[in-house]
Amino acid sequence: MAILPILTAPDPVLKKKAAPVAEITDTIRSLLDDMLETMYDAPGIGLAAPQIGISQRIIVVDCAGEDEKPQPLKMINPEVTWTSEETSTHEEGCLSVPKSYGDVVRPAQVQVTYLDETGATQEIEADGLLATCLQHEIDHLNGKLFIDHFSRLKRSIIIKKLNKLKKGA
Repeated sequence: MAILPILTAPDPVLKKKAAPVAEITDTIRSLLDDMLETMYDAPGIGLAAPQIGISQRIIVVDCAGEDEKPQPLKMINPEVTWTSEETSTHEEGCLSVPKSYGDVVRPAQVQVTYLDETGATQEIEADGLLATCLQHEIDHLNGKLFIDHFSRLKRSIIIKKLNKLKKGA
């Protein structure tokens, strides 16, 4: 397993719609493991393949608390198939938008269909932090960052700050 470099905004790969995975191979399974290791190392609770420069529909998440055993989810070609009308607001951050946080309103509950690493179709219903995390990571697959939920002004301030951080690095 390997820890992979994480792209930061405004990298153009992060704004591109990711392609579906056509075949689940050992390479894809290895990528899932590397993504989990990268996410845990960052540390984060979710990571999408575009964040490591791979424009494929793959995400990993683990919303287990610090005192809980890990509950990693590896998802290939995830799709939101249902959302509740009820919404919830969570303060979100992102490994690709370091040191920036903000409240995002999303559906409170979601249903997601995906392929697991064996190629079997799975379905999960989620609420709370897991629902938010799944929507956030699936947004990445569609070329959308959490800051895209903000006003244009707030988004441009964050991007300017990220550009300054990159120049200083």
